[in-house]
Amino acid sequence: MSRFRFLSWTAFLCAALLPAGCGSSSSPALNGKPPGPSPSTDVITYHYDNQRTGQNLNETTLSPANVNSTKFGKLGEFAVDGKVDAQPLYLSTVNTSSQGTKNVLYVATEHDSVYAFDADSAGAGAPIWKVSLLGVGESPSDDHGCGQVTPEIGITSTPVIDRTRGAIYVVAVSKNGSGQYFQRIHALGLTTGQELFGGPKTVTASYPGTGAGSSGGNVVFVPGQYLERPGLLEISGTIVTTWGSHCDQGPYTAWVMTFSADTLAQASVLNLVPNGSEGGIWMSGTAPAADVSGNIFFILGNGTFDAILDADGFPTNHDCGNCFVKLSSTVPMSLTDYFTPSNTVSESNADLDFGSGGPLLLPDMTDASGKTRHLAVGAGKDANIYVLDRDNMGKFNASQNQIYQQISGQLAGGVFSKPSYFNGTVYFAAVGDALKAFPIASAKLATAPSLQSSHTFSYPGASPSISANGATNGIVWAVEYSGASLHAFDATNLGNELYDSSTTGGRDSFSGNKFITPVVANGKVYVGTPNSVAVFGLLP
Repeated sequence: MSRFRFLSWTAFLCAALLPAGCGSSSSPALNGKPPGPSPSTDVITYHYDNQRTGQNLNETTLSPANVNSTKFGKLGEFAVDGKVDAQPLYLSTVNTSSQGTKNVLYVATEHDSVYAFDADSAGAGAPIWKVSLLGVGESPSDDHGCGQVTPEIGITSTPVIDRTRGAIYVVAVSKNGSGQYFQRIHALGLTTGQELFGGPKTVTASYPGTGAGSSGGNVVFVPGQYLERPGLLEISGTIVTTWGSHCDQGPYTAWVMTFSADTLAQASVLNLVPNGSEGGIWMSGTAPAADVSGNIFFILGNGTFDAILDADGFPTNHDCGNCFVKLSSTVPMSLTDYFTPSNTVSESNADLDFGSGGPLLLPDMTDASGKTRHLAVGAGKDANIYVLDRDNMGKFNASQNQIYQQISGQLAGGVFSKPSYFNGTVYFAAVGDALKAFPIASAKLATAPSLQSSHTFSYPGASPSISANGATNGIVWAVEYSGASLHAFDATNLGNELYDSSTTGGRDSFSGNKFITPVVANGKVYVGTPNSVAVFGLLP
């Protein structure tokens, strides 16, 4: 018996989730055109793969030997018409319709525009294409009097690319002259930007419940009330979207919706707080994760949690605010497992939500007894590191957390980001804290960091990205919002800071943007700003 009713769900179990995610690094035609040589590096989703490891292991140009202020720096900027809050995406060797075969950088803005740039031009020249996702007579949404995304709201979440289908999927919000808001999902052709699959499709939803914003026994999705902040997830031909609020302005609840990658038709709707309030999904702009079995993992923000549980340990009223959740791909879809801290109700009441951070799924590991472990890592405002067994997440226990591992007292502040993984090590950059490395042995994280940087990161910390050539030449990259600086550290010795853009006498300056993670691909590093994407690489 499912714990949460889920409307029709397309079967989306991936037979093999590639490191770059389903539908990546393939060679079929893009919009009927041959794509040219097999791509060497594609960044088709948030933090490189559906496990959200944050690692690109195909970087053969940049190394600790050449990333320094003498050889490496800012090459230019791609100017755009709004804030770049979404992580840029990247495809190698795309046979564009107008400029031949190019490496292409895809950029979405809060002005509801999507651009395709020649990724190797360092900002010189016009875009390959640019499209506006605004309808006739529409403008981007206003900021609802909220300073989190301002002065306008258009495309906030990181899109996802399906190279096989020749499409980039984007969720955009807009507003017409009468004050009516629209949320729409788009599929744009990778070579032209043209709408595909009969799109766009307007997002609407209702779900059985009596929670915030309900009417006639259903909670109702109101497009102007919600922000699609977390990145999109594609799994086996289904696009997964998750929704939060504007500065906790109610009424709102916790929506998950999926759409067919082939038709953009809505495939499913789930609400994880249908009889309560809040529980918005935002995760500081990171993204839901998925494992090789087709399970989806993400963390809800503060909201109603029913501390009275049924016989199987699930909330009796189906409200799971402040939960790290696991959703199954069975039909009907259900919440199959979760974890929430023992003090979850007081944390939610104090706005100390678990969901300020995003998930990391670790590769399979063998513990001291020889058992294979499937682990997930998450952290939020309470500064605890929670390591969860994805096969038994721990649910809720009012007396103590019954989970695989908990590490307390090792992060100096809350987490408004996500950890990343490389070569047996998990990297965190919390608020007011150093970048810290927690090595893994026998499927357990070290209870204290083995390495840390001398540099500390102010609010909101950083979501690190890692570039490496296989297991060698590892570099941990992080962007600091305050003061706008790009940092690079030797992954094997975080005390060795290879590069800091703020120390180059203004040569490498750029404007800061919140919750931005750097993208490393084919010898370049791309950083979103309030009006551009800054490009870094080896200096000429």
